[in-house]
Amino acid sequence: MSILKKGLSGEPVKVLQEKLGVPADGEFGPKTEEALKAYQKDHGLAVDGIAGPDTFTAMGLYELVLLGVGSSGDAVKKLQAAIGVTADGKFGPGTQKAVKEYQSKNGLDVDGFAGPATLAKLAIFKEITPATVSKSQITPGAAPATASATGSEEAAPAKSIWSTIKGFFS
Repeated sequence: MSILKKGLSGEPVKVLQEKLGVPADGEFGPKTEEALKAYQKDHGLAVDGIAGPDTFTAMGLYELVLLGVGSSGDAVKKLQAAIGVTADGKFGPGTQKAVKEYQSKNGLDVDGFAGPATLAKLAIFKEITPATVSKSQITPGAAPATASATGSEEAAPAKSIWSTIKGFFS
């Protein structure tokens, strides 16, 4: 699952910080966590200081939505309903298999992750547009991290800004 929490750094953290109105240095520290918790409280989200798919959608940061094995919540339920698997809100191996099949049939990169490109093709979030897909990609000069810290057993897709994440889970 692609989440952001204290101790991580990279392009997705910078995007989150810009939305929260804190200094956008790309390092998820105490000020980012504090601002995120305040946002979550003010918007009726689980106040845990961790930004995941449901927080990203609530914030309008659709370019950060990357669903994979281990993801859960409303965004996963929408995905599951759209691809025709049991919509329990938990992204497991069955959902991953269905995502890969969908990607293969629709000319998408077959990686088993439901990121903006896959979600745009499914049209389950009207807010995910070609511009959103473009913002979800690595920008020139942004080097991918050597190790994934997305919390998933698998590394984020190489072209995704999630591949820039570095750090640890504290």
